[in-house]
This record gives sequence, C-alpha cells and structure tokens, in this order.
Amino acid sequence: MTWSAVLLVTAVVWAVSVIRSVRLRALVYSLPLPMTLVLVSTDNNRVEGAQLLGVLGLNLFFVTVAVTHHRLRWPILLADAAGIAVYVALSAGLLAVVIPFEVALVITLVLWLAAMLLLRRRARLNTVADDPAAAVETSNGGRPDGLPPLLKLVVIFVGAILTALLGAVLRGMVVTFPYSGVLVAVEARHQLREFSRHFARNSLALVGFLTAYHYLQDVSSALALGAGWAAFAAVAAALHLPLRPRPAAPDPTTAAPTIGSPHDQPSPDRRPATPPAGDATPGDAARRRDPATSTRGGAAVVRRAAQVRPPRPLRPAAEPPSVR
Repeated sequence: MTWSAVLLVTAVVWAVSVIRSVRLRALVYSLPLPMTLVLVSTDNNRVEGAQLLGVLGLNLFFVTVAVTHHRLRWPILLADAAGIAVYVALSAGLLAVVIPFEVALVITLVLWLAAMLLLRRRARLNTVADDPAAAVETSNGGRPDGLPPLLKLVVIFVGAILTALLGAVLRGMVVTFPYSGVLVAVEARHQLREFSRHFARNSLALVGFLTAYHYLQDVSSALALGAGWAAFAAVAAALHLPLRPRPAAPDPTTAAPTIGSPHDQPSPDRRPATPPAGDATPGDAARRRDPATSTRGGAAVVRRAAQVRPPRPLRPAAEPPSVR
C-alpha cells in the first residue's frame, strides 16, 4: 500500500476512536475507504468471487477477536493476532479454488440472512436483565482508555504501517483485509460483541459495493467505483431506515386531556349538584320527595322541624336614672 493508504487507515481508525456511539462506530468503519484505495493504488484492482467472500472473512475476524478476548480472556493483542490468523487461513483456502461470482454472491447473501436471523433471535432471548455483560457494554460505550489524542494518533499510525506490510502478502484478498479492523478491534475492545453485531448488519452494504464494482470493472474503473459507492450508500440507507414510525413526543406546553367519568356513574369525589328551586319543573316537583316526610314502608311520619328561639333582648347593666 501507498503512504496515502496508510494515512487514510490512520484517519479512519482515529475517527472511530473518538466516536462514542457503537452503532456509529460500526457504520464509519464499514465505509469502503481502504477497499477503494487498494483497488486504485495497487495491482489488485479486480473483484471476483473470492474477494466477495472476503466480507465474510471480515465478520469472522471480529467474531474471533470478540470470542477470544471476552470468553477466553485473552489479551486484546493476542486476540487480534488470532483474528488475523483466521482471516489469512480463510484467504489461503479461497485463493486455492476458483469461485464464480454469482455462486459467491448467493453464499454470502444466504449466510448474511442466517446471521441476521440468529442475532435477532439471540436479542429476544438475551435481555439486558439476563445478560449483565451486555448491559455494561451498552452503558459505557466509548469508555476512554486513558491515552491522549495525539499519543493515540501516533500509536494508530504505527499500527497502520504494520498492518499494511502484512496485507501486502495476501494477493487478491488484500482488497478485504481488515487494515483498520486490526486497530479498531483494539480501540473498541470494551464493546466488541455489540460492535460485531452492528458491523455484521452493515456488511451487506459492502457486498453491494463489491457487486456493483464487479459488473462494471471491465467498462471503466472510475465508473465502477462510482457505482460501487452509490450501491453502498443505497444499501446502508435502507439498512438504517426505521421499520416503523416513532410516535411524536408530547408537547410539554400542551395540557394533557382529561378523561371524564361515565354518564351513568357519578364521579367518586364529586356529589351530584342539586338544581335550584326556581329551575325545577312541575314534573320534577311531583317526583321530588318532601324532605319533611318519609314513608319508610308505612304511614307518613312527620318530622318535627327544629324550633329556633329568637334571641333574648339584652338587659342594661344599670337602670337609667329617673327623670324627675
């Protein structure tokens, strides 16, 4: 690879390192920037069936790193080396046989669909309450590793040079070699499982990029790259479109509607209002019971109204003097 490719890989990994959202990290990493540089700046400017299956190798790389680092408790650098070894072994097997592009495309799509169904099923079974590790990964996304940004940039640049030298021995499979993935796996080591799930979903856009490039590579390299990026953008947009519209958030300034009580049942905290005497109709007066009488199943009983005595006049304290 050229120095421009090394600098681009460094920029991509550094951008991923400063992003806090795991979903956005996976989307930025899935951009086919290293693939474009390899196709433009090297002699490996052909995309065939083996290179298409290399997208599966990218996913297998992250799965290997996640399993060895989280489950087997390997150090992240050793887990990264195991992921590279798996990708190199897969590349050697793919280069040993000739795979038609259409066959590789069908295999890739079938395996991608099976992986999506499996991930969706596991997401339904493993809730956050049942999987504390998943809750930790989601909650502390973007946990800083303590390195200053400039020092981190230097480390990423040195790692990009080493991975570029390693990728130069893979011949045609250098197109999909995880140049930035080797360093991204180290940077996103705290969210590897969640990152792998998001990247597996976004890898369908890489399949669209390689497919469009393959069918136009004999016409023009520039046209093939333009069609590849257009296909990547279209598939990525379709993958990230919401499946159902989200309900609009209620306006805090608008009062919430009140739900009235049924007409046949009075409100528990309100007494039915008594209409005034002047508004009563003749029918209502006939139906209304006199409060001074009650039947109680027998003769009418007249209730004795309370007698109110008038107040007594106040007597003066002393008799007025007689006027003689």
